[in-house]
Amino acid sequence: MFEIENIQAMLNGGAVDYSIHYRYRMKERNIKQSEVRQALLAGEIIEEVPDDEPLPSILVLGYTDTGKPLHIVISVDDYRICLVTVYVPTLDIWETDYKTRKVAKV
Repeated sequence: MFEIENIQAMLNGGAVDYSIHYRYRMKERNIKQSEVRQALLAGEIIEEVPDDEPLPSILVLGYTDTGKPLHIVISVDDYRICLVTVYVPTLDIWETDYKTRKVAKV
């Protein structure tokens, strides 16, 4: 189990890598690096995939200073985090808390 405080400490300490996919999506979705930082520093872990490969992954929900919600997927080891992707969650997939996935209608 991961703690958001450990992730935030790595972020503040510069122990961060950025995947090519993350950089591409951030640009495509017009999300600024400063917004991602704000969201991570104010964020909470909403999902964990400890057996993800090559490293465990975490979905963080955070809000920017302007109140925009962001989902940030990171992979993490004992020393570094890697930002994998970032997006603005939408209400067609997420409940209004942006923490709970909607159940698919069959």
